[in-house]
Amino acid sequence: MIGLQTMDASAPRTLIADDQPDVLAALRLLLKGEGYQTEAVTSPAAVIEAVESRDFDLLLMDLNYARDTTSGQEGLDLISRIQALDSTLPVVVMTAWGSIELAVEAMRRGVRDFVQKPWENSRLLSILRTQIEQGRKLRQQQRLEAEQQIFSRETDERVDLEAMLQEVEEARRVQSGLLPKELPAINGFEIADAWRPVRTVGGDYFDVLKFSERHVGFCIADVVGKGLPAALLMSNVQAAIKAFASASASPEEVCEKVNGVVCGNIAANKFITFFYGLLDAPAKHLVYANAGHSAPILVRRDGTHVRLAEGGAVLGVFPEWSYEQREVELAAGDRVLLFTDGVTEARSPADEEFGEERLIEVLVKHRSLSAARIQQQVMETVAEFSGGDFQDDATLVVLAVE
Repeated sequence: MIGLQTMDASAPRTLIADDQPDVLAALRLLLKGEGYQTEAVTSPAAVIEAVESRDFDLLLMDLNYARDTTSGQEGLDLISRIQALDSTLPVVVMTAWGSIELAVEAMRRGVRDFVQKPWENSRLLSILRTQIEQGRKLRQQQRLEAEQQIFSRETDERVDLEAMLQEVEEARRVQSGLLPKELPAINGFEIADAWRPVRTVGGDYFDVLKFSERHVGFCIADVVGKGLPAALLMSNVQAAIKAFASASASPEEVCEKVNGVVCGNIAANKFITFFYGLLDAPAKHLVYANAGHSAPILVRRDGTHVRLAEGGAVLGVFPEWSYEQREVELAAGDRVLLFTDGVTEARSPADEEFGEERLIEVLVKHRSLSAARIQQQVMETVAEFSGGDFQDDATLVVLAVE
């Protein structure tokens, strides 16, 4: 047998989700021959019902169902719901409509691995075996951590709370020191920023680097996760940017070098989204590369807008990735907004996401305002929408062309 040679003696319970009966039959036959216990469902609703009522070692699922057969959006939404129910359940995605963008988005939402149809049996079984083993180890680790937490609570008298608070505050001061204390003045432009970590420290990073009166660098990054672990990764990114960014370094070159550093230091299942732009201020010429980050929004004076999306994959996943850069001409009255997904993914008390369309509407509506006023309008609008409860770190950089 291939599938269970290194696995626990108990037969793995695997939930298979696909709307094609022949695919379900083939997968159940394959896994049964490898000693798996399988359960098959054909819709997202059935997946949710199964995960809510029964325990599984792995979910093997398609991204496309009856509602949408090409984009994978229905499957991506299902992944988010599964993660909310059980973040330790390994999810392996199968689809005939694979792309790097779809794979990255699926990973961002919690998928452990990605397989295209038609599949190769040996590779699929190897992936399932690996993910089941890792999932069981993760659950065992979480059980041990829960026991340790109980033990820690029972021995609170031995914990110096004041020292812990001082350490967290020191971490906050260190992280604040990595962000620009004062934005540089750029002739013909106005810049404003907002940084709101959901915890004392966070995984968002931004900077404005004035290399000369002519050349200015802009960057924004979002580390997956929150709190101290994300902040540590962010400090690594900040150091790499300081080392590689310059007036003569192209955005694609900066992305490739920073990616090389991140790939050598990042933990498994972690990654960083990143956008870097180099502005020629007198010429109002912007060159940029986007490493999987939420695409910045460029709103023109007349209210039309474009997204600055081109570049390549997220940092920390593909060490040999070659990034591409694009150029855009700016004009008086243009507004550029860099943001992290903590802004667009803020949720209302009714659990509705703020979303990018609302963000674009706010920016278009207030495009005639200064950079500082636009930043204020965006953050106030999102805070009002979410009831003041941001679920993730939220960061903005606004560039106004005068």
